[in-house]
Amino acid sequence: MAQNRKKTGTRLTGRIVFPGNPSYNVARMEFNRRFSKFPRVIVFCRRTQDVINAVKWARERGVRLRVRSGRHSYEGFSAVNGGIIIDVSEMNKVKVDRKNMVAIVQTGNPLARVYKKLWNKRVTLPAGTAPDVGVAGLTMGGGIGLLSRKYGLTCDNLKQVKMIVASGRFGARTIVANRRKHSDLLWASRGGGGGNFGVAIAYTFRVRPISMVSIYSVNWKWGDLEKVLPAWQRWAPSVTNRLTSTIEVTAKQVGTIVSTGQLLGGAEELRQLIRPLLRAGTPVKVMVKTVPFIEATKFFAESDLNLEPKFKITGAYGFKPLPREGVRIIRDFLSKAPNRYSSVWSQSIGGAGSAVSRVSPTATAYPHRKAETIYELSARWRNNGDQQRNIQWVRRFRRALRTFVNGDYVNFPDLQIKNWPTAYYGVNFGRLKQVKRKYDPHNVFRFAQSIPVGKKVRKNSTHTRFKLK
Repeated sequence: MAQNRKKTGTRLTGRIVFPGNPSYNVARMEFNRRFSKFPRVIVFCRRTQDVINAVKWARERGVRLRVRSGRHSYEGFSAVNGGIIIDVSEMNKVKVDRKNMVAIVQTGNPLARVYKKLWNKRVTLPAGTAPDVGVAGLTMGGGIGLLSRKYGLTCDNLKQVKMIVASGRFGARTIVANRRKHSDLLWASRGGGGGNFGVAIAYTFRVRPISMVSIYSVNWKWGDLEKVLPAWQRWAPSVTNRLTSTIEVTAKQVGTIVSTGQLLGGAEELRQLIRPLLRAGTPVKVMVKTVPFIEATKFFAESDLNLEPKFKITGAYGFKPLPREGVRIIRDFLSKAPNRYSSVWSQSIGGAGSAVSRVSPTATAYPHRKAETIYELSARWRNNGDQQRNIQWVRRFRRALRTFVNGDYVNFPDLQIKNWPTAYYGVNFGRLKQVKRKYDPHNVFRFAQSIPVGKKVRKNSTHTRFKLK
C-alpha cells in the first residue's frame, strides 16, 4: 500500500492505518490500557524507506510523531493523539554471525523472538524477561535481566546502531553509529532512552555462547517478609556474578513472597549457593533444576503474563540493603494495597564482580552503575473507577521510600517524578542534551519526558547519587 491524503510532498509507504480502517482500534492500542490515544495515522514500516518517508511526511506537515516498537512504554510515550505513529514492529529480522559472535537484530523484534533466533545458534544476549517487550526500547534504556551480573546490560553489548534521524528543514537520513563514527550517538543509545534521537532500525550486538543453565524458585508465606527481604538483600549481591536473582512481595491479600534466579552453572552448585537464603524464614516450596537456556527464558516470562491490563509503575535503585524501617514501609504499604495485583519486585544487579558495576557511570548514558538492586513498585487494575486510588498508592509508596532509595530506571518512566532528568540520567544529562542538539536540533522526536534541546542543564544533574522527588 502506498497512499496519502495529500497530493503534494512525501507519500507514506508501508502498511498504513487510518481512523475508520477495520484494524485501527487494534493498531492504536497500547500495552498499558490505562492509555487510549487516537493518532491521525499509524504506519507499520517494513523497510528503511518506509521510516524515512514517515519522518519526512510528518515534518512537511508539522504533524507530531511518535516511534513505536513493542508498545510497552509504561506512560504511553509511544502513542499520540492526532499525530503519526511510526511503528517498526514489522521490521523483525535477526541475523546471527556465530564466527564473530555478533547478531544484527532489527528494531521490531520482541524479546521472545530474539531469544529463540539466537538459541537456534546456541548464543544469547543479556536482556530482560518480558517476552513481548520490544528489543528497541529495552536496549536504548539499558536492558536489565538475569544475565546482567555476568555479562552486563543489554546496552553494554551494543556495538552498533543504525538510525533514521531528522535532516535539514524537512528531511530524514540514515546514519550508522559505532565506536568509529557517530560514537556520541552510540554512547547516547546505550541508556539514553528510546525515541529521543531518531528511529533506530537495527542493532548489532555482541552475543554469548549458551546451553544449559540452572534456575531456582523459593516461596514463603507473607508473614516471613521482615526476615526474608533483608536476607535476600544481603545475599543477592554477595554471591558469584554467574547468579542473578529476583524477589517479589505481593499484596497481603495474595500473601506470597517468591525469589527466583538463574545460574550459569549446575543444579548442585545452585543448591549450595541458595542455602543462606533458605535459612531465612520458613520456605514452603523450593525448586532447583537445570534446563536448556531457552526453557529458562520461558519460565521467567510466566510472571509477566496474564496481568491486569491497566497499571501504574515506578522504579528506584538500592545502593545498600533497606534498614528495618524501609522494610516496615514495604510491609505497611502492601498490607493496605489498593487490590491484590499490587507488588514490590526487586532484582540484583550489582555486588561481587558484577559486570554492570565494573562500567563507569559515564562510559554509557546509563548512570546507575553502583546500585546493588533495582526496585519496581506496581499497582494493576481493570476498572477505570479504580485508577486514581491505585496511582495515588504508588505515588505515596515512592515518597515513603525516598530516604532509602535513589533515582529511577528510564525504562520504568513515571510522569509524577518532577526532577526526572536527574532521576533517570544523573551525571549524564548534560551530555545527552548535547547529543540531542546535534542529531535532533529541531526537536522532532519529543514526548513528555524526552531529552530537551535547551541549553541550560539543571544544577543537580551533575550528581551521581540522586534522591527521589
